[in-house]
Amino acid sequence: MSLLEQANSWLAQDPDPLTRAQLQAIIDSGDEVELQKSFEPRIAFGTAGLRGELGAGSARMNRVLVAQTARGLAEYLLERETTPSVVIGFDGRINSDIFAEDSAQILAGAGIRVTLFDTYVPTPVLAHSVKFGEYSAGIMVTASHNPANDNGYKVYLGGDFGGSQIISPIDRDIEAKILKVADTLTFEELPKSSLYVRGGEALREAYFNSTLKLVASHYFNNRLKVVYTAMHGVGLDTLNELFKRAGAAIPVPVTEQVQPDGKFPTTPFPNPEEPGAMDLAFAKARAVGADLIIATDPDADRLALGIPVKGGFARLAGDEVGLLLAHEMASRASTKGTFANSIVSSSALKRVAEQNGLAYEQTLTGFKWIMRVPNLSFGYEEALGYSVDPSHTPDKDGISAALMALSIADRLSQTGTSLEEHLESLKKKYGYRPTAQVSVRVENQAMVAAILERLSESPPTQLQGHSIEVEDLSKPAGQLPPTDGLKLHLANGDWVILRPSGTEPKFKAYLETTEENLESLKSEVLKLLV
Repeated sequence: MSLLEQANSWLAQDPDPLTRAQLQAIIDSGDEVELQKSFEPRIAFGTAGLRGELGAGSARMNRVLVAQTARGLAEYLLERETTPSVVIGFDGRINSDIFAEDSAQILAGAGIRVTLFDTYVPTPVLAHSVKFGEYSAGIMVTASHNPANDNGYKVYLGGDFGGSQIISPIDRDIEAKILKVADTLTFEELPKSSLYVRGGEALREAYFNSTLKLVASHYFNNRLKVVYTAMHGVGLDTLNELFKRAGAAIPVPVTEQVQPDGKFPTTPFPNPEEPGAMDLAFAKARAVGADLIIATDPDADRLALGIPVKGGFARLAGDEVGLLLAHEMASRASTKGTFANSIVSSSALKRVAEQNGLAYEQTLTGFKWIMRVPNLSFGYEEALGYSVDPSHTPDKDGISAALMALSIADRLSQTGTSLEEHLESLKKKYGYRPTAQVSVRVENQAMVAAILERLSESPPTQLQGHSIEVEDLSKPAGQLPPTDGLKLHLANGDWVILRPSGTEPKFKAYLETTEENLESLKSEVLKLLV
């Protein structure tokens, strides 16, 4: 089938007047380049599910692609068990609610028992629901912290997976089902049903009840003034309700950013890590004299903290927040089991575990790997993802981590100790070395692959005058599974990891070094990427 024939076939089945009009305009213009961008390559279903730009065609996120995915997932689940069940959540992004409802109708049409949340919901609440409700699978329609014109589709598996995200080869098995559906059934031909449950109140209550246990022994003094931004996402209602039930004061909102808005008008890249993303929160904190800033990304599975520093406010690095939470967890007599973080995160977590008599394990990047660690009691990765309640919520959770971080700061305030002072003492105790991330954003995944190919074929032989031992992560020598990327071991003990992003067209570099060398090494590493 030619590209034009594919486009006309897609056009004939597309139920969305907006994407249908977009595709018709491209066809009428005869623009073969734009037509190819719309259909090649097809968005692959991977361990992160689907994620891509909204638009018409198989290379974009739209109702046809999502419908094919829902039916493919249904067929996979029906092969696994006779009476599968699925819970579906969605965030405030453009079309998230529509994609969720289409999925509910198609899964129900396949004979699957479906619960669709009655309004938007944070990703960690959905993940908790899969495990608590003993569902066969969960779907979360979100693109997390991607730009406004992106959307995505995350899949969690129940049963032996405990509600965590899928890993290979399950993604390939599901994708095979999806592609078969795409080849044989149009959107109209997919069986649909309205016989599904719309609700979620009991699931939200279960999340609150589980999460409140994290601070059950803490009485909030509420001396601190706290500012909160939801980054135009869905965290506000859940975070405020959780804090209220815990006895904590409701934070001062960054009013421009607390309500869901899929257009993200004040921050084109709604990721707290991005330069400028927390500027409004810093301004609000200065205006009210805040002691702490809490930020969650749009689907509230990531947490950033801001603290007062000389001359204003600063965001703590993900590894710094990880150290604060890890020490808190390790200090509790009830904590047993294993601490884990990803290969791109601080080496200090291993020392936290060792000094407190706990096991430690390192994983590949992504919570789909961290959550697979047996007997996990705390896990995190430097990209602002933390799991402080893995036995109940099988994914990173910015809201529960925010509650625990606030309880730490609240307790310190009662002794006149700042979060910054406490963090400095922990850095000395555990031999913390600063970490950082640099990245380049490009137009598409093909350009990301080209950077990886270039670096793999001609890796650097020295950095800052130090010789390098290159470790090809696609051919691991240890127990970790293969993954795309390189790890550079510098002769002075520093390390750098070079890898493609799994969720957006970015190539990333992660590094660990000394405080005085941090900015210099970041500058040198960035040169490798461009």
